[in-house]
Amino acid sequence: MTKFAIFARYAFFAICIVAGIAILYLSYKVGGNISFSKQWPLYEALRNTAAIIFAVVGAWLAIIYPDRLKFSFGDNSDSLKKTSNPNKLQLLFIPAVHSTIILVILLLVGIIAPIAKEFDIFANNIEISRRLSFLLLALLTLYQAVIVVLAILPAGFLAHSAAKDAVQAKQTSIFERGKLKSSRRQASKE
Repeated sequence: MTKFAIFARYAFFAICIVAGIAILYLSYKVGGNISFSKQWPLYEALRNTAAIIFAVVGAWLAIIYPDRLKFSFGDNSDSLKKTSNPNKLQLLFIPAVHSTIILVILLLVGIIAPIAKEFDIFANNIEISRRLSFLLLALLTLYQAVIVVLAILPAGFLAHSAAKDAVQAKQTSIFERGKLKSSRRQASKE
């Protein structure tokens, strides 16, 4: 990787962090003016997104690593050693685990919010409660955006691996044809 590519990567991450902090700040700042009834559809959309990511990653696991899943449920087959790569498997588990964390938080918000409305401390400080709620929503949304990127990465690695395998198969095929022609030439000389 060139120095420019490394610099570009760090610059991109720095911009993302600054943008994330700005979004969180603005969410807290304007969140007091957004009622919880207007925030709730955004919470539901976030919950749906987390559930979709969880389902997609689970499907990828079942398709790409069926032997590893069989092993997890007690099948100690030898094919597991040949087909399973724990590092790649972990790439798929990370988004699933983090989407589960988001789902748990969102489910708890759905229970805690109506209960909290009944307490005077939240009713008397409605603006701060709304700000904190919208800040949590923004934080979870940014977190989910990162998880979406992490969920897409294995697909990119899979495409890269498939392309690499195709090139290698083509090279092997060309090499084999060259060997065949060479052996035919030698046979015709004899």
